[in-house]
Amino acid sequence: MGQAREVLDRMTETAVGRHDVDAAVDLYSDDAVIVTPDAGTITGHDKIAEYWHQFIDAFPDGTYETIAKLETDGQAVDEGYFIGTNTGDMKTPTGETIPATGKKVKLRSCDIATVKDGMITEHHLYFDESEFMRQMGLTS
Repeated sequence: MGQAREVLDRMTETAVGRHDVDAAVDLYSDDAVIVTPDAGTITGHDKIAEYWHQFIDAFPDGTYETIAKLETDGQAVDEGYFIGTNTGDMKTPTGETIPATGKKVKLRSCDIATVKDGMITEHHLYFDESEFMRQMGLTS
């Protein structure tokens, strides 16, 4: 296992498995960038922590089920499912608050992390926003 694989595994376990967003954010470099389908490009520890908190806090029982893991040349890729029940209010990237729906979601996702010197420098997250909203009962 290479460094990129180890760091992405640790980040996923820390953020999703242990729900310790602040410790997970410590795995990102100071100038790290996350690219997401819902919030666009996010830079810096504070903004990255806000992004992770709005999701992890809304799904306190959330887990990650891996389908596939890949690693090559300083990058690690995960494909899998985020599974959790929405029992906490969720702040959207636009600042709105969605009250807890009580709905369980199983959201397929893909993460691509670039790692340099043991830190995540770039992290691309992919998931279907429409499917997420449908499972939350917010659209049909």
